[in-house]
Amino acid sequence: MGSSNNILWPILNFQEIQDTLETLHQWIQIVGKIRLRAMPWQNHSWHTALYISSHGFSTHSIPYGDKIFQIDFDFEKHQLQIECGGQETQIMGLTPMSVADFHDKLFRILDQMGLKIKIHGSPNEIEPAIPFRENTINKSYDPNAAHALWQAMLKTNAVFHKFRGDFVGKCSPVHLFWGAFDLAVTRFSGNSAPLHPGGMPNMPLEVMQEAYSKEVSSAGFWPGSKDFPFPAFYAYAYPSDSEFGNQKVEPKEAFYSEDMGEFFLKYEDVQKASNPEEMLYAFLQTTYEAAANTSKWDRESLEK
Repeated sequence: MGSSNNILWPILNFQEIQDTLETLHQWIQIVGKIRLRAMPWQNHSWHTALYISSHGFSTHSIPYGDKIFQIDFDFEKHQLQIECGGQETQIMGLTPMSVADFHDKLFRILDQMGLKIKIHGSPNEIEPAIPFRENTINKSYDPNAAHALWQAMLKTNAVFHKFRGDFVGKCSPVHLFWGAFDLAVTRFSGNSAPLHPGGMPNMPLEVMQEAYSKEVSSAGFWPGSKDFPFPAFYAYAYPSDSEFGNQKVEPKEAFYSEDMGEFFLKYEDVQKASNPEEMLYAFLQTTYEAAANTSKWDRESLEK
């Protein structure tokens, strides 16, 4: 892969982006749940995810009766844009505001546009799961932090798409999952997987079990949390062979967490590299090989 100008991979200091990240996490859950309710179901809950766009995060088009609507976070103009065919685009400024205010403003706009959608009113995969209408705690929005986070996801998105294109078996789109706020891409071996035990907070067991009903090798980017305060790339297999964590992967900065059962590569190491794309791609490829080889995937039929 070609070299990259490191300026395009922004510095992400978790302590500096934490407050904005925690508020944005709630906001994207609200928008993601709107997509979840309006979209037809797709396997592994693929209908729920958001996507990286040229300006921010997007639901892409959502059918609603004989209409189509779309909701976009724009981290250049710092706006939420709500479009619906035949109507004027509605704009909601992204400024410091509580989750409760964001929720109420957005649903007033949707109601005025004739989009009558009801969502489950509490977040998933977050503890404590304060109902959106009652959350006046998370209310930070630093435009620079939001822009930097989107830029990091934009650069990551490009590498993930390249990686996805080298696989001819079943593979997910590159998805922004609002539950954990991670950008992910998942490859499938074609084999069934054992029933998943669950364990994610505020996540129905049947959703987890359907999501992991097939054998997978998955990789993603996660901006961190107060319990894991650094942005990082991750890779895991489900189910994973006992030798998975013992495999040699690249780059040398990557490491395996016995507690998490995953490989990690800190975002900072990629951002500082002379060729970030090449380093990240090596991580994706070698962790996939660790999963495919130890779980005895039929690689010849799954790869180009």
